[in-house]
Amino acid sequence: MSAATRQPLILISNDDGITAPGIATLVRVMRRIGEVVVVAPNSPQSGMGHAITIGSSLRLDPNTIFEGVEAYECSGTPADCVKLAKHHVLKDRRPDLVVSGINHGSNSSVNVLYSGTMSAAIEAAIEGLPAIGFSLCDYGHGADFSHVEEWVEHLCRQALAHGIPQGTALNVNIPKKSAEPIAGARLCRQARAKWQEEFDLRYDPYKRPYYWLLGNFVNEDQGQDTDEYALAHNYISIVPCQFDLTALYALREMNTSWQLSATPQGVAAEAPHLGSAQPESGESAEGLG
Repeated sequence: MSAATRQPLILISNDDGITAPGIATLVRVMRRIGEVVVVAPNSPQSGMGHAITIGSSLRLDPNTIFEGVEAYECSGTPADCVKLAKHHVLKDRRPDLVVSGINHGSNSSVNVLYSGTMSAAIEAAIEGLPAIGFSLCDYGHGADFSHVEEWVEHLCRQALAHGIPQGTALNVNIPKKSAEPIAGARLCRQARAKWQEEFDLRYDPYKRPYYWLLGNFVNEDQGQDTDEYALAHNYISIVPCQFDLTALYALREMNTSWQLSATPQGVAAEAPHLGSAQPESGESAEGLG
């Protein structure tokens, strides 16, 4: 087959496991676009973030769950799956696109840091491969994915046609199915939000204590250009994410305030005693904290 007529090679993974309904939807949609290879965990790996297996063996077994599709189940994490797919399953074949999901539950805002779904996509980006992580804002195992198929296909075709910026992976979150159709898709920034967490103390049947993580998601960002705003208004959010975690604004700020050119002893001699420091003219005392 000539390069002009070759089907795109699409690698699929996820974090909910190879038997999850979300990955079945993704496989069905991707088969309309190109040749599909699946390497996914053999059990749920939600919340694993970018963990990799380094202290134990990894197993990779063929699976016939998707008729007519080359598929493997892996004993490791989503990041492990992408690594094994690139270096062992595909070997010298380079995927045209890596897609992860469709996750059961939102991976917007700070959730991207904990997400196994997005870690599979980011691992692909580290390897220089264009990648997208898809999530549906519905945590139910029986979630309805029927309204996402056309959008997933459209966005993947856009990625294949126009590319994804090098060093990034797209974090795509899709609103839960409702009576209203999806309003559209928006490129967004990640909202400034966090979990207000607590650990509930409980006891097992032997009266031994254990803890169960609970929490409420709090959006502290009032911007109208964020993923949380888009999802709240029934839009699909698309956030380009990078694995370079350097805070460039912090570099600029610290370069103007930190003294790093002198020896440590010299810096210590010049540093003021914080307990006796007095605010300079025009500087509030509160600013010294």
